[in-house]
Parts: sequence; structure tokens; C-alpha cells
Amino acid sequence: MKQSPDRRDQNNSDGSPVISETVRHALEVTKRGCEELLIESEWVQKLIRSETTSTPLRIKLGLDPTAPDIHLGHTVVLNKLRQLQDLGHQVIFLIGDFTSMIGDPSGRNSTRPPLTREQVQENAKTYHEQAVKILDPNRTAIEFNSSWLNPLGADGLIRLASSYTVARMLERDDFTKRYQAGTPIAVHEFLYPLLQGYDSVALKADLELGGTDQKFNLLMGRELQKQNEQPPQCILTMPLLVGTDGVDKMSKSKNNYIGVTETPTNMFGKVMSISDTLMWNWYTLLSFRPMSDIEALKQACEQGENPRNAKVALAQEIVARFHSPQAAADALAEFEARFKQGALPEDLPECHVTLPDGEQDAALAWVLKGAGLCESSSDANRNIQQGGVKIDGEKVNDKALRLNKGTYVIQVGKRRFAKVNLA
Repeated sequence: MKQSPDRRDQNNSDGSPVISETVRHALEVTKRGCEELLIESEWVQKLIRSETTSTPLRIKLGLDPTAPDIHLGHTVVLNKLRQLQDLGHQVIFLIGDFTSMIGDPSGRNSTRPPLTREQVQENAKTYHEQAVKILDPNRTAIEFNSSWLNPLGADGLIRLASSYTVARMLERDDFTKRYQAGTPIAVHEFLYPLLQGYDSVALKADLELGGTDQKFNLLMGRELQKQNEQPPQCILTMPLLVGTDGVDKMSKSKNNYIGVTETPTNMFGKVMSISDTLMWNWYTLLSFRPMSDIEALKQACEQGENPRNAKVALAQEIVARFHSPQAAADALAEFEARFKQGALPEDLPECHVTLPDGEQDAALAWVLKGAGLCESSSDANRNIQQGGVKIDGEKVNDKALRLNKGTYVIQVGKRRFAKVNLA
């Protein structure tokens, strides 16, 4: 942080603070790909204070170790942490070992079973190792919220519970829907946002990051900091990364995820499986390339360049980040080798298949029939079941498989090929 004493207490003619190029750049970095920054004017003031006092801001991200692996969906906020870390701020990676035993109700329509302490401890073992694949380990403080929540005790917990009303708690969207539907809400679920908010008090956070489904909990941190006479944290929500299925947010339970510890081959292949449309969203949220470069890639594809080339570049960037550049090169070579094993003709025919109005995906058999690769749906299902269908060089035998919008090279048997644009 470079000190700029000549700028202190200076304002523009309209009374707004003078913003240096350093602060302006930091604001741009903060807002890249974000859903919402609250409250932007407060964040600017914090950045100015940090610059003029050479004091790093305290930036917090909390993750509950509900599963042993971190996937690319988690890295959306981890990437943002790294960007802010590179600006010189203090990153606090908080492992919610205490709150995991309650269970975050965010975005759920039913009570989530709490984890045992043994499950939490087992899952937490790998979190630090995986997080530092993105964060600078030398500039990352690792905290466990059991450090202050265990000593809180029953009396402290009761005092904390008295700081918020049930009426305010029911303003939360998922609680409201469950209450109106008559779906049970356990009392302990009301404690979760209070405890997450108290984490911000314990850490004196200047900024807390989270997904869009965390907004209520993040605002709770602001409220409790005010009650404890601390400057309220700003909050930064990041979009939820859509999984490889192109429909739901990335989740292990949906089996549409890419784990950061997966093999280079699996990671590369899964990135290549996403639709061309989803690819641009992944570029914004996962790539470290400048937005100007991404926009240039997008324009090139709109002008006729094969989107597959852009997808290959994204897949290589992601594999290189979690493994190595050599691993990325090897994964590409293996992918292309599998692709060529299908003896694809040089004059590969191209066809367009249009989804029914309002549909985002279609059954594989329906696509095969629509592309003219099979005479009927029953013929298509027979080929799928017999292992005679390949998509982008990989054999599929799941008749229930559905394809999202995108471009696929499909082979049926030894002689039928097509580049299918599903839109």
C-alpha cells in the first residue's frame, strides 16, 4: 500500500472524495464479475483509508467443510479473494468447523442434517491444501470459527439470539417460503446466520464475500458489527457458477461439478463438455484473463471462428492453474487423440437442430433423430444402448442423457458423423 498524504481530506467540487487511480483500479477489480457490491460508496471510503494509511483491509470468506472437496463453483469467490489479495489486502479464509455442525439453510427447502464433529474434522483437513492452489499461502490467514464460537457458551449464545427478532428472520426468502408452505423450520437454523454474522465481529472484517444465496447472512454480519460498535463490513456477492449440465448451480449432489483435485484429463474433458453459451459465463467467473481479451475471443467466435478453440483455451487455463502447463498440454493431446480415434472425415457435415420453444435441453435420442443420424428414436436408443454413439470422441450409453444447447461432434456407428449445433 503506497501512502498518498497529499490526497488526504481532499474532495471534489460536489463533495465526493477524490479517487486515485490506485483506488479506481481496486474498485474495478472488486466489481469484475460480481453480482452486487454493498455498499459501494462505503467500499470506496475503505479503499481510500487503506491507501492513505498504508493499512491492508481485512477480507473474509467463510466456507463450511460439508464435503471433502472444493469444486470450481467454490473457486469463483476464491478467485476474487486472490485478486484482492494481489492488491495488498489481508485475506482471511475461514473454515466454518462450528457452523458446519448446524448446517446452512441457505437456498434449501428443507432442514439439512447437521454433520458430526468427526465428519467436519475429516472434511476440513483438505480445505487448506485445496484453497492454496488459488490463494497465496504466505498471505492467507486460516481461521476456524470454533475458536470463538465454542467459548461463547450458552449465555453468550442466548445474548446473541436476543439481538435479532423472529419477524426479521422470516424476511429471509427461503425461510418465508418454507413457513408459508408449512415446511418445518428447526430453531437451530435461525442460529446459523447469527453465528456467521458473529464471525465478522470476531474477525473485524472490512469486506465479506459470498454467493448470491448468502446475502442475508452477509447482511447479518453488518448488523451485528453495528451493534458491537464496529464499522460495518461491505459485502460482495458473486454469481453462482452453473454446473456442467448448464442448468443447476455447480454441486456435488447434482453431479455437475469439476473438483479442483480431479485429474487433468477429467478436468479438461469436463470443461470441453459445457455448451458454447455457458463457456462465456465461465470465462468471466473463472478465467484470470483480462476482460478485453475475453471480449475479443467472443467477437472472433461471432465472426465465424470455431468456439471450440476458445473452449480449449479455457480448459487449458483451468488445468494449468490446478496442475501445471505441461499437464494442460498433455490433457489437450490426449483429448485430441481420443477425438481422432473416431476416424472423423475431413469434410464433416454440419447440421442445426432447433429445440422446442422454451426448452433448454433435449434427449440424446431426439437429437440423433433430428440430426438425421438415426431413423427413429427407437433406432437411436438401440445404438446408444449398444455403445455405438460417441459425443466429442467419448462413448455414451446412457439413454436418459440430455444435451444442453451447444455444438457437438456426434458419431453413430462407424460411418455416420455430424457436427450438430443444438440451439
